[in-house]
Amino acid sequence: MNLSLYFKKFFSSNQASGIILIFCVLVSLLIANSSAGEGFQHFLDKEVGTHLFHLTYPVSIWINDGLMAVFFLLVGLEIKREMVEGELSSFKNASLPIFAAVGGMLVPAVIYTFFNSGTEYGSGWGIPMATDIAFSLAIISMLGKKIPNSIKIFLAALAIVDDLGAILVIAVFYTEQIHWTYLLLSFGTAALLFLLNFLKVTRLVFYIIPGLFLWYFLHHSGIHATIAGVLLAFSIPTNVSNVEISPLEKLEHQLHFPVSFLIMPIFALTNTNIAFTSEMVAGVTSTLGLGIICGLILGKLIGINLFSFIAIKLKLSSLPQNSTWPQMAGVGLLAGIGFTMSIFIALLSFKDDIPIQDEAKFAILIASFLAAVLGFVILSMSSKKDMNEIEN
Repeated sequence: MNLSLYFKKFFSSNQASGIILIFCVLVSLLIANSSAGEGFQHFLDKEVGTHLFHLTYPVSIWINDGLMAVFFLLVGLEIKREMVEGELSSFKNASLPIFAAVGGMLVPAVIYTFFNSGTEYGSGWGIPMATDIAFSLAIISMLGKKIPNSIKIFLAALAIVDDLGAILVIAVFYTEQIHWTYLLLSFGTAALLFLLNFLKVTRLVFYIIPGLFLWYFLHHSGIHATIAGVLLAFSIPTNVSNVEISPLEKLEHQLHFPVSFLIMPIFALTNTNIAFTSEMVAGVTSTLGLGIICGLILGKLIGINLFSFIAIKLKLSSLPQNSTWPQMAGVGLLAGIGFTMSIFIALLSFKDDIPIQDEAKFAILIASFLAAVLGFVILSMSSKKDMNEIEN
């Protein structure tokens, strides 16, 4: 096969972004635990930007708060399109990810608190509540067409609600100070964006520029700025017509390649930068480690599926189209990939205790790895079983 044709086929496949992401995770871990680790960390800590308007931040902040806002913008666009004309267009389908996300936050927090209530680790209850949307979507994308698209959309919507919940938890319980002037400016900018939508403004530039201001105001308010991407996405107009390409579909198409093959790999490369220590390993069997691992794996699995089951039985929601409960179990496990969001909450929970931070990081890494493998295997096996039943 011609080499250029091979690369074109690879990059157009569903599995490509997931494979590249996993490769970047391995490279990052190798760098962090080699002689280059210290230099790489210094690079991530290096402040860049301009002092004008207070826009000087470490490289890692520009990646996690800046580039990832673009990732959230793309996911938000996909969710909105599905709400208007796809899998989430009915109330029963759209409500299920919300119920599932609530269960996926509450049950892990309860499990963690069961292990750590009254201990020095008690403040870390928010750690297993989070789902790393980038990694969970990357893993499920590797399954390609083996699973129905409705399951992928369900996981994306669940992860968005979950992350918004985690951001709210950070804002209320872990943020030292909210700058209310910037927060009010954020509300005003968001209102302007939705007003533009109401007035049927279709040129993307009139959304992108206020969107940049929205990111700036949110970031300075003390709230995680990636929420700006979701708010911007939901303000951009779309339609149900298959004839005319909407501004939302146009932007979604333009963002797909750079997000999948540039932003997400950079995110993985910089956020898996974890240097292993003996203290980390010892922490896995402590109540801290057990609370995190059981919270992310069992808590997410039980919480998401239990609340989904209750919502469906009460006829408030319905299963994603062409999906099965085994597939929902696989999604519940993939949502246990807490990773960067969990690590972020761990740093806030134990900001004055580096050894505890290291123990929490390793437990999160172990839990996320197990959740990814188990979720992938269960989804793959359940999909194979469904295919065999169809053939027979």
